[in-house]
Order: sequence, then structure tokens, then C-alpha cells
Amino acid sequence: MNLPNRLTLLRILFIPIIVFVYLFPIEQFNITIGHFTIGFVAIPYTNLILLVLFVLASITDFFDGYIARKYNKITSFGKFVDPVADKLLVNTLFIILAFSGFVPIIAVIIMIWRDIIVDAIRMMVAEKGKVMSAGYLGKVKTVLQMLTIILVLMLNLPFELYHLPVSDFMLWFAVAISVMSGINYFLQAKDVILESM
Repeated sequence: MNLPNRLTLLRILFIPIIVFVYLFPIEQFNITIGHFTIGFVAIPYTNLILLVLFVLASITDFFDGYIARKYNKITSFGKFVDPVADKLLVNTLFIILAFSGFVPIIAVIIMIWRDIIVDAIRMMVAEKGKVMSAGYLGKVKTVLQMLTIILVLMLNLPFELYHLPVSDFMLWFAVAISVMSGINYFLQAKDVILESM
């Protein structure tokens, strides 16, 4: 297994660690989690721990793609697993944030629906012996989602100090791009999809 694919798998391994940190029953162990205050915004240290883990996992996304392209290590396995790893990481964080009340659940549902539909399209195309790698809009969607998660975990800092709802704007922009990229996947594969009707 080459280095880019190992980095992709490392990204997947970060996910249960993130879930464990979020679900860890600190109250049962009489652990008090403080917060970091900037101006009038108090960020729980749990958010900061999740932020560090998420950023580290996201960095692997940049490097696996960079190394694969630069050293010609692009594989069918990488084309398939890389977007799956991205979706697992991003959707896990969005579910956590929705459960905590930081983001509206409807936005998360729309993005997860899109991912399920795109995965179904990719499976149909794969049955024809083809591999659909992430398109440009799909990559933009992932970057927007990652930036949104970072902003939400930071409670919209530094923009919150100026009462600018940038994290809300970024979230719905990510939803819009997510839907657009899903439509783009459908249009690319419509011949395969419609031939079975």
C-alpha cells in the first residue's frame, strides 16, 4: 500500500477517536472541562480538542492527494476510498454538531442524502467497469464543509466578535455546493442510470 492510501486510512482512523472524545462521559469521572474565552465568546476545551483532531485528519486529505498527483501514485483504491474517508469524517462531525445544537439538522440531512445518492451513482458506474473520482465541485464542497466545521467548533470566531454570522453563511453555501455537485455527478452518469429504466 502506498503512502497516499495510508494517509487516507489514517484519516478514517481519526474518526472513532473524535467520536470517543465527544462521547466520553466526563461527568461520571468528575472531570470539569473549562473553556477558553476570547472577548465575550467562551469556547469549551472539548471543542478545541475536537478542532485539533479534525484539523490533523483534514491535513491528511491535502497530503494524500498532493503526494498521489506529484509522484504518480494515483490508484483505483485511492480514487474510491479517498472520497469515502472525506464523507465519513465530515458527516461524523456534522452529526455531532447537529446533535449538540450547533448546526441545523436539516442542513446535515441534505448533505448526507446527497452523499448517499452520489455513492449509489458511483456504484452503478463501477458496475460498468469505471471509477468516478471526485470532481471539482465535489472537492470544493469538501473544503467548504471542512472550513465550516472549523468555524462552528470555534463558535464563529473571530467573526462572532463583530456579530457576523459567517459560519451560518458557510454552512448553507456548503449545502448549496453539495447539491450542485450531486447534480453534476448525476449528469455525468445519466446515460448509465437511465439505460436501466
